[in-house]
Amino acid sequence: MDKRKIITSIIEWFSYMLAYTFIFLCVDMMFTTFKIDETHLYLYSFIAVVLIYFLNKTVKPILFSLTLPITGLTLGLFYFANNMIILKLVEFVMNKRVEFTSLPALFFISIILSILNVLMESFVIKPFMKKVKNYE
Repeated sequence: MDKRKIITSIIEWFSYMLAYTFIFLCVDMMFTTFKIDETHLYLYSFIAVVLIYFLNKTVKPILFSLTLPITGLTLGLFYFANNMIILKLVEFVMNKRVEFTSLPALFFISIILSILNVLMESFVIKPFMKKVKNYE
């Protein structure tokens, strides 16, 4: 693989992580039932986002295949339950440095995170990466 392609893919991954960290922090400010330990707020947010990324790449496909019938019956609404499970796994791994205190609020947090991630990817990350790739 070419060095430029490697650097471009690193820039792309890091830009996704920074953008999602920003979204994660914004959602933290919107909900009182979502708490990030404030001693190292940005570090814990970034670590949580990286964990979400890796869990989405490893655990989520398994969850999706196991819950596909339920997701079909609920017309896709159960997909957010998979996101809730991923967020609860992050809470468990981060040992209460990231905490979700209300299950109904966690459902809305997972929906808002999904929507904001799609918007951030469409309007910020993809145009930015297009410019980076054109710069090559």
